[in-house]
Amino acid sequence: QVQLVESGGGLVQAGGSLRLSCAASGLTFSRYTMGWFRQAPGKDRESVATITRGGRTTYFPDSVKGRFSISRDNAKNTVYLQMNSLKPEDTAVYYCAASPVGGGYDYWGQGTQVTVSS
Repeated sequence: QVQLVESGGGLVQAGGSLRLSCAASGLTFSRYTMGWFRQAPGKDRESVATITRGGRTTYFPDSVKGRFSISRDNAKNTVYLQMNSLKPEDTAVYYCAASPVGGGYDYWGQGTQVTVSS
């Protein structure tokens, strides 16, 4: 049974930082591209970070580029999202997800709330 469990969310003031973690189990973690997504109330879910299986390549949308970073530790089956210079518009539920080679995101975590106060 595949499980992705996010942690590290919370309430932070604008300009602050948070580090999210996503611990994976039940899958061969190193074979999956990992992504972080977020969804704010009334808005569509959006991708905020992607990291390839070996961790060499990362992708970010313009909305978070330069502020967010993603990393992974394949030995610990964990992916991280470091969020700096947070803005109120970053407020959302953040999810991690796993994608096999050539596939979509098959597995999703339950999400962790991030709230940025102004």
